[in-house]
Amino acid sequence: MLRKTVLLFIFVFSFFSFLLVNATSSKYIEILDIDNNKITEKIPINRVAQLESEKFIQTINNVVKKFKPIPDNGYMIKIPLEPSVHLENEWVNTLINEVIVIIPKGEEPYLLLFDDENNTYFFSFKASIEKLLNNFDISI
Repeated sequence: MLRKTVLLFIFVFSFFSFLLVNATSSKYIEILDIDNNKITEKIPINRVAQLESEKFIQTINNVVKKFKPIPDNGYMIKIPLEPSVHLENEWVNTLINEVIVIIPKGEEPYLLLFDDENNTYFFSFKASIEKLLNNFDISI
């Protein structure tokens, strides 16, 4: 179990490093299956995903306070934002250029946000993810 957790962390940090390097040139939405440690779909960015991501950002209601915010199972959906979205709340005041919707099995989804300086933030939000999932024609 410890070995699997360490390998998952290495993979996730490698994934995020890859995202950080390619954040400005990425024009694709990527769906990561955490259980299988692989990107299952790569979809061209579209307006629905952009609008839904902005809605998620607008409905942020708290900071995620987990010791281990990346779950062992579930999905992550990476959505680049073009143009960047300004986020100002009680925790941050920054431009967000990438959203990762984390969908753990058996739990409520939450956000991993990247700002223009590649800082990361984990937030919970109130909006439904159904429209986003229907846009990709996936069932989670």
